[in-house]
Amino acid sequence: MPSVLILGGTGEARRLASVPLPGYRVISSLAGRVADPALPAGEVRVGGFGGPAGLAQYLRDERIDVVVDATHPFAVQMSGNAAAACACTGTRLVVLRRPGYDLDPSWPRVDSLEQAAGLLPALGERAFITTGRQGIGHFRDLAIFCLVRCVEPPEPLPANFTVLLDRGPFTVEGEIRLLRRHRIDVLVTKDSGGAMTEAKLEAARSLGIAVVVVDRPPVTPGVPVLSTVDEVARLLLA
Repeated sequence: MPSVLILGGTGEARRLASVPLPGYRVISSLAGRVADPALPAGEVRVGGFGGPAGLAQYLRDERIDVVVDATHPFAVQMSGNAAAACACTGTRLVVLRRPGYDLDPSWPRVDSLEQAAGLLPALGERAFITTGRQGIGHFRDLAIFCLVRCVEPPEPLPANFTVLLDRGPFTVEGEIRLLRRHRIDVLVTKDSGGAMTEAKLEAARSLGIAVVVVDRPPVTPGVPVLSTVDEVARLLLA
């Protein structure tokens, strides 16, 4: 029986694991960085592989025929490891990436969190940072008020930071109330895409709040990229 390894942690990965794929053994892999992750259906593996070499060995040991990289669009290291391991072992690799947000052309776009942090003091005095727990350190030297939203507590932050622990999906109405309550005048987001977190952009647009967008990193050249779960399923069943 051919085997598919889904590198997951996203809603798309969970939906793909629930799609009937007759004739396939389907394994979902989670990094294990979140204490209480939303688990996909079926066989699940939790934890790292030990870099490209460890992943390559896993592909050989489990006789994986296809790897679907359905990780977060900004999971650069894991995507790079997948590309390297698949190239080493000759394993077929497909990338599942949801489309990016519908962005206002007037919003400044940057290539990194460092660049985003550098722009903030010129754009506002009260920032809402929604780029995830792991990148918060890039903003810790800012003197302005910063509201940080993430799923799990980040490292200790200066007194001008307020941490909000929450998980989507969010509504436009709820995001508007949040922005008003904290008197936010600038929002920072990665171009992650997805309906679960898009409401913040609609709320910022309706309130005329500046938005700084961190662009997605490029996908490894030569790797096919599909944007929906249905497309991946059709490819596997073709």
